[in-house]
Amino acid sequence: MAVKYMQIKIITPEKVFFEGEADFMEFNTADGEVGIYPMHVPMTVILDPGVLRIYKGEEKKEAALHSGFAEILPDRITVLAEAVEWPWEIDRNRAEKEKIRAERIMKAEGDIDSKAELSLKSAILRIRMSDKK
Repeated sequence: MAVKYMQIKIITPEKVFFEGEADFMEFNTADGEVGIYPMHVPMTVILDPGVLRIYKGEEKKEAALHSGFAEILPDRITVLAEAVEWPWEIDRNRAEKEKIRAERIMKAEGDIDSKAELSLKSAILRIRMSDKK
């Protein structure tokens, strides 16, 4: 018998961001974007900043997902994230300042600093997601 839904739990250091069911979920990993259906092979992945999409039937939820990792099991996905934000929670002005700051650090150091690069990716993601309010 096929499992129709997976249990999803997304946790940040501050709170349980989301808990519910989904029939499909998409997010970015260090190896690229993945899409997960129920009964997926078990695995653990490192997350990269990107849009998190949770589908249940015709309903779709989107959030800005920052670094962390996910445990994927056939019947559930647990995400431990540094930060996750719904579009309406994002302060666009703050994100734009974060982007400028990260670009300055990267330019001043002459090469790509991984912290500055991650900060830049997160800022760009926040700016893009803030348009979906």
